Amino acid sequence: MPDTTLARIEATGAPLPMPNLDTDQIMPKQFLRIIDKAGLDRGLFHDLRFDEAGRPRPDFVLNQPEYREAGILVAGPNFGCGSSREHAVWGLQQYGIRAVIAASFGEIFYSNAINNRLLLVMLPQADVDRLMAEVSSREPARIVIDVQAMTVSAGAVRTGFALGERHRRMFLQGLDVIGLTLTQQAQIDAFARRHHSAQPWLQDVAGKTMARLVAQP
Repeated sequence: MPDTTLARIEATGAPLPMPNLDTDQIMPKQFLRIIDKAGLDRGLFHDLRFDEAGRPRPDFVLNQPEYREAGILVAGPNFGCGSSREHAVWGLQQYGIRAVIAASFGEIFYSNAINNRLLLVMLPQADVDRLMAEVSSREPARIVIDVQAMTVSAGAVRTGFALGERHRRMFLQGLDVIGLTLTQQAQIDAFARRHHSAQPWLQDVAGKTMARLVAQP
């Protein structure tokens, strides 16, 4: 279970105004063949970050010196559309991206991100445009996302955002979905005791079946 909260995220913001940036562009398919999460930062925006010879594209925002330490993306609408690959979320996190701000997100990507504690902030397009202007200046603004106060601020911009109470609790208490479930451990155990007391033949069915199979000659 994670042991750090994400009640406040402060980082340099990077503008990524492309609409409909899908999960194949965020994490191309050739990086999905690994059996663990390691090394996905190399695949993040790979075809946008690098040319055919593997050289960094100087015009891509994250290759520019002022944005190389960016931790928050200000993105175009429908960010994360496309396939449901969770690797896109893991790659963003491994690269150091802690939050993405946009007017809208792909539905499955949104769930994957929040469940992995990558904060997605949905704002009206007009507010996103104002933030985009702040982080596109010669000296990019630092963005502060306060999950306790439910506000986003950068330079002259300050606005509120919404987050479901369950998800807000996860960020404030440093919980992932498993950790959040385990806060209900007492209730889960009580339900299991009642269930097995009323229907004892259902307790550990798989274990009993395996024991019988092993015991057979």
